[in-house]
Amino acid sequence: MRLTRQDSLLLIVDLQAGLLPVIDAGDQAVTEAAWLGGVACELNIPVWLTEQYPEGLGGSEPRLLEALPNHQLWQKVHFNAHAEADFAGALEKSGKRQIVLCGSEAHICVMQTGLGLLQAGYEVYWLSEAAVSRRAEEARLARERMTTAGAIAVSADMVAYEWLDRCDDKSFRQIHKRFLKPRSARPLRFF
Repeated sequence: MRLTRQDSLLLIVDLQAGLLPVIDAGDQAVTEAAWLGGVACELNIPVWLTEQYPEGLGGSEPRLLEALPNHQLWQKVHFNAHAEADFAGALEKSGKRQIVLCGSEAHICVMQTGLGLLQAGYEVYWLSEAAVSRRAEEARLARERMTTAGAIAVSADMVAYEWLDRCDDKSFRQIHKRFLKPRSARPLRFF
């Protein structure tokens, strides 16, 4: 399976300000999600964010919101975002079948959302360096369970270059200048 711009949507689950201080590699997850979200916005790929109980966990991380001016925000009560009728209906209506998935906590809301999407027939791409939990072991187990269930583990660079597809068009040159320079400040951490 290969990602395409036409079929993709980036779904960032519950990277919320009140939760991130206790999340292992939370800053890295925000950096990676914001970086890939910026690429998605440049390519007109939808970026959706969810929030679980924002009254207690705070809203989405401000750095993420600043980096993603063209996002759609969904509040949810189910751990599985796809169990929310409005969300599921809007996703079906969007026509997007490839969901690049990341967020926190990987072993709860991200995984349950991913399982719900797989069950509904979507292709799920697990953005490994941006799917995080309070404990790294739980994020690792969530990734294993998701890949066993049919999700495909990916990195942000893998996704970006699949979306770009080729190096000889205007989109690549613009995005390469802005986003695809070496990012030594972004250590990769896979679970």
